[in-house]
Amino acid sequence: MSVTDRLDDKSLFRTDSFIDGQWVSGEGGVDVLNPANNAVIATVGDVGEAGARKAVAAATRAFESWKKVSPFERARLLMNWYKLIHENAKDLATLITLEMGKVHKEAQGEVIYGASFIEWSAEEGKRVHGETLSTPFPSSRGWTIRQPIGVVGCITPWNFPNAMITRKCAPALAAGCTMVIKPAPETPLSALALAELARRAGIPDGVFNVVCGDAPAIGGVLTSSSDVRMVGFTGSTAVGKLLMKQAASTVKRVALELGGNAPFIVMDDADIEKAADGVIASKFRVSGQTCVSANRIIAQPAIADKLVAALEARISKLKAGDGFASDTDVGPLIHMTAVSRVDKLVSQAREQGARIVTGGKSLADELGGSFYAPTLIDGADPSLDVSCSEIFGPVCSVYRAESEADIIKLANDTPYGLAAYIYTNDVGRVHRLSEGIEYGMIGINAPMVGAASTPFGGVKESGIGREGGKWGVEEFTELKYVLLGGVEG
Repeated sequence: MSVTDRLDDKSLFRTDSFIDGQWVSGEGGVDVLNPANNAVIATVGDVGEAGARKAVAAATRAFESWKKVSPFERARLLMNWYKLIHENAKDLATLITLEMGKVHKEAQGEVIYGASFIEWSAEEGKRVHGETLSTPFPSSRGWTIRQPIGVVGCITPWNFPNAMITRKCAPALAAGCTMVIKPAPETPLSALALAELARRAGIPDGVFNVVCGDAPAIGGVLTSSSDVRMVGFTGSTAVGKLLMKQAASTVKRVALELGGNAPFIVMDDADIEKAADGVIASKFRVSGQTCVSANRIIAQPAIADKLVAALEARISKLKAGDGFASDTDVGPLIHMTAVSRVDKLVSQAREQGARIVTGGKSLADELGGSFYAPTLIDGADPSLDVSCSEIFGPVCSVYRAESEADIIKLANDTPYGLAAYIYTNDVGRVHRLSEGIEYGMIGINAPMVGAASTPFGGVKESGIGREGGKWGVEEFTELKYVLLGGVEG
């Protein structure tokens, strides 16, 4: 079945870039593959450096008028966009499943989650304001103003091809910024569908641009252009460091949401069944391909074996398959390179004496796509790559640590610091552990941490800045101080 057969609204399916309100064809093309069967579902043109420069120029022109639009009018247009996304949620979810393999019910959840940032930002944009300040100078008054930073380059990943765009663009647009979006080459269709809906919503030409094609060429324009005042990126830490270095040439702001290696801590007073359910929810959604996935399960020895048994019972029942099948729990990985990488990590652990409790093999030949079996490892050495790397696959490992000090040390033994999870019923432990571990987001007896109203982001090499809540909108503003002298009392 072709991609257009999957969609009720054929006009949502585009293969051109969207620049200055127009659909622009590129040279050659990049094939978009369905990872469930490796079939080509679309070929998207490459607009390259020239297209990126055209988009930046359009966004620069549009900024001069967009920044002057009332926050209430910007909110109205954003809510138009929000409503259209909800009306087309089924088709948008279908695109996600087709181009990155996500189980369709999870894809629908992503669309609704992504739209929530538009709704929140539309309202929060009305509340961007300054403060009146005390000054040490007689007969003077001081105040601050928050103003939009300008043109923003947005580089997004393939694992949340819809929500990672709305999570960045909604607060930026609400603050008065204009956007140039570079989606991942594996998943451009979701970005182009969002552009079409933004056009229908009445968002002016040049405010929302999507450029597809060569990542180094387009990324180089976004980081080097003096007209682009900020770059937002979600992806690997290695690429984030490169973009940060490139952006230094024009001293532009960067907002980076990078890699993670989340610990999932289970204390001996925790409800083991609830903790096991939490691991499944955190680790195996999107086939483990999220930056906040639980990678390392750290358990106190007294309950570790019981936890392993509870996890084995659950993981062994997870069914891998096409995301459109109603009984599928875990979809494919993004491509066969990802399957090979995950299999290498598991094989190394096996060779070094770790026990593969369940799974531990590629299902690519069996299922005909980029599939890997949901896997549980016990007894891996914490120094192995499966412990130190961001796995980005349906694999988790159980480790044992007795004291709170050892648990904190093991949890922090990584350059990453994005998300962590703690299961305990002791309030004292909640405070000691959450203050001791070095992570930007911590879920206590909760397997998921993100929402439109809360700050999302990490510490250490997991990034800079926050998305969500009032903090997400403030990221896209400049703070200006004004001192007025000569005011007679």
